[in-house]
Amino acid sequence: MTLSETLAVLMVVAVIVALMAGYPVALTLGGVSLAFAALGHALGLMSFAILGALPDRIFGVMTNEVLLAIPLFIFMGVMLERSRVAEELLETMGRLFGSLRGGLGISVIVVGTLLAAAKGVVGATTVTMGLIALPAMLRFGYDPRLAAGTVAATATLAQIFPPATVLVLLGDQLGNAYQAAQLTKGVFAPRSVNVSDLFAGALLPGFALVALYLLYLIAVAVFRPKAAPPLPPDPKAPRGFALANRLIGVLVAPVALILAVLGSILGGIATPTEAASIGAVGALLLALRKAGLKGLVVPVIEKTTQITAMIFLILIGATMFSLVFRALHGDVMVDNALSNLPGGADGAVLVVMLAMFLLGFVMDAFEIIFVVVPIVGPVLLTMPGVDPVWLGIMMAMNLQTSYMHPPLGPTLFYLRGVAPPEVTTRHIYVGVIPFVLIQLFALVVLWFLPGLATHLPHALYGR
Repeated sequence: MTLSETLAVLMVVAVIVALMAGYPVALTLGGVSLAFAALGHALGLMSFAILGALPDRIFGVMTNEVLLAIPLFIFMGVMLERSRVAEELLETMGRLFGSLRGGLGISVIVVGTLLAAAKGVVGATTVTMGLIALPAMLRFGYDPRLAAGTVAATATLAQIFPPATVLVLLGDQLGNAYQAAQLTKGVFAPRSVNVSDLFAGALLPGFALVALYLLYLIAVAVFRPKAAPPLPPDPKAPRGFALANRLIGVLVAPVALILAVLGSILGGIATPTEAASIGAVGALLLALRKAGLKGLVVPVIEKTTQITAMIFLILIGATMFSLVFRALHGDVMVDNALSNLPGGADGAVLVVMLAMFLLGFVMDAFEIIFVVVPIVGPVLLTMPGVDPVWLGIMMAMNLQTSYMHPPLGPTLFYLRGVAPPEVTTRHIYVGVIPFVLIQLFALVVLWFLPGLATHLPHALYGR
């Protein structure tokens, strides 16, 4: 290993140490990169002038039309969080399945899946479900561990179901990596992979994961009936035609919104950015119908601005990190390391998946996407048999697991912040373990059945 490559490795270690010490992510990425750029320049390993490319890169990020979908999808999710859609859905679904053992848990998973597809933001979905579903499950006698695990796992579906912000960012980063990989192979009219491909590729794995959650919950209800009891009968609750009518009433608006957003993207009618604007307007209309907009729009805009600013600040810091890492020939070192691993492409992908899983202990999904994918993506995509859509969905599901696995999964902290006092941290940590194992099993299935991710994009777009 050369001195410059050693410096690149030390830069990665310094970032991880600083993050574990609690320093802000975006500032850590930028600050550590600046320090190592100065050190590399002093040692004659790189020119400090290379940082002159940073303004152009930042301008490219700010004018990227694909990334414009991020604030719009976040606005849609936050607006839906405040419009009481989830309360009505959960109450109605609970009555539909409530007479069954585990019925309320099934309702939570169904409602959480709808919210994931409507919001696309894990934090917003976790807080909403934690405030609504968790107290309801506890009130009707559910085991706190099962209740906490179900809510946390369902909330992370917002990481894999379109229009997940993670898929938008992965689509942008993998699209750049795929083009770079093809240019490396001498293809000067490169094919593209985009957000629409990942949205289509995520649907079958996402629904398969929901099915696994439901099977687990049914198994718990059968073998541990006290952990998931049925709801007591309520003589005042609507039944029969009245219940069906109410169910249709609460489902029509959110389902129509989801279909408008995803249908326009998958049908090729609109780009993800255009569909995001449809979703934002639809969420506004839905909130207006449910609760009115008085006192609602300003807090929603403030929250959207905070989340968007956080994401783009991390992206700018990661851009600087990538620039310095490449200047220190870290990308060449990664290329050589992955290319020489036993097992060829399979071994390289496995190592990257393991690294991303472990990085999930100390880094957020956005940080991993911005830092790791630009470095390893072009290398992996030059290898034979590595499909960019399959790789993207594998990464998304891996990052979904990192959002939930103990001890530092962000979903656990979101849930801990809104959980009732009787739900302890131990309840949450123990409760999510079966769901983490389910997600890892789903990841293994996707490894051996890549068609789950590639079939729908191929059918829709012929890729």
